[in-house]
Amino acid sequence: MKKDAEQVDLLFSDFFNVSQKTVERHGAFDISLIADLPLFVDPFLLFNSRKRKYRKLHNQMIDYLRFLRDKSADGHLDPGLIRAWYFFPEIRQNWLGFSLTSNRGRGLGKEFANALHINLGKLFRSFGDEEVTKGSHLEKLCLIRDGVGRDNISDFTNNLTLEFLLDYTQQFAKRHIDRKLRRTFTINKVRFNYQTESWEPATYDLPCFRGDYVLLTPRDVLTKDDTWINKGDLIREFDAIPNAIPNAELRAQVNNYFRKLLPKRPKKEDTRRAKTDTLIQFPELIDYFIKYKEDRGEQAESIASAKVNFSKLLYLHQFTQLPQLLKSTDFYKTAGIAYEEAYQRVLFFKDVIENKGGHRIFYVNGKPIEREEDLHILYRMTWFASTSDVTREANDGRGPVDFKVSLGSRDKTLVEFKLASNSQLKRNLRRQAPVYEKASNAKKTIKVIVYFTAAEKKRVDGIVKALKMEDDRDIVLVDARKDNKPSGSKA
Repeated sequence: MKKDAEQVDLLFSDFFNVSQKTVERHGAFDISLIADLPLFVDPFLLFNSRKRKYRKLHNQMIDYLRFLRDKSADGHLDPGLIRAWYFFPEIRQNWLGFSLTSNRGRGLGKEFANALHINLGKLFRSFGDEEVTKGSHLEKLCLIRDGVGRDNISDFTNNLTLEFLLDYTQQFAKRHIDRKLRRTFTINKVRFNYQTESWEPATYDLPCFRGDYVLLTPRDVLTKDDTWINKGDLIREFDAIPNAIPNAELRAQVNNYFRKLLPKRPKKEDTRRAKTDTLIQFPELIDYFIKYKEDRGEQAESIASAKVNFSKLLYLHQFTQLPQLLKSTDFYKTAGIAYEEAYQRVLFFKDVIENKGGHRIFYVNGKPIEREEDLHILYRMTWFASTSDVTREANDGRGPVDFKVSLGSRDKTLVEFKLASNSQLKRNLRRQAPVYEKASNAKKTIKVIVYFTAAEKKRVDGIVKALKMEDDRDIVLVDARKDNKPSGSKA
């Protein structure tokens, strides 16, 4: 495929010189190799799939968890075996998930291992042999205790399906990617040998990007925001669960136990704590909740498909337009000390959004984006050509900041991106930036605020005035309204 000389490479298809249609025909999501995208594999989509290969994958995951359950039965495992069987790296090579910086996440370490070991050994001893539900579910292990969350479920699923993802990507690479853009990689922990009770490596011919391999993931197993079986829904729908229990005696015990935990005038947190404690006391309630979710499996597929289509439109079509627009400015020619480079690029960003039609990238089906995380992904995509080190959501001890731009240890600038609708905007402007600057030894913080309506603009102006920051050069407002942008003939 011949490239446009003016094209800015952002996506897998760009870097490996294949068409987006070719990637789509393989069934894969055309990932960005500049910023990880907030999509992940939902194990329920494997379980509920009409495709035998996906259901087989899910069964293999449950087989491994049964193995861990049996090993957890005695309550004690050698620390070395816990590391070998429970610790896994984050599969950053798929460029998906919940990582804080670039495409690098934390993986599955000690906290996850301990929580999973305890849950399998005590709370869910019958895991893998459920009678109420149609099958067993990995997500069950994160529904009660802290320490196992949706990012852990995503990482664990990726690791337990790694062999499939490697085969899936290798098949595509050998058919469509030039040999010069591929390398042979030896990957650890690819498949588990139940005879030796150990993970085995394997070798694959894969696409190579900046010295590392890249993985493709099928679109139809991806979702966004949360797994179909999740703790939030469990708590929200808790009141309906006891009614689904056919055993009248157990149903009465559950309701009585829950009421006993509530104070006379319960607050929201009291009710939530009582629900969690009741679930721990009666873990069989989890199975009735999962059955409720299983019975609505078609909704899971349709909702996940809609979320992936939304992500494709926003990240792959609209957001990738911004670098093309920025090429008409000096955005990619700007260099120098970190503060000036960061500030000038913010101004180019502002100009393209306000005066060159860039505001359109913020709207999907006529509605503006609502997540600041999406704003951060967009900005990350604009920085990849910089000579500065750009770290997304750097955490230097006092909480994560959106971006830290640096040239060496003595030249650091922070860039905070906020939506004007953020309810904590005033607090952030007054307190957050100074705290981050001190923690990061940064010289300056540039605060970029994007607004979509006149009312949002008025609110921001009021906050800035109340804080006496009207003359602060480092507060940059970006007008992304669509109703005040005249056409070229009227401008």
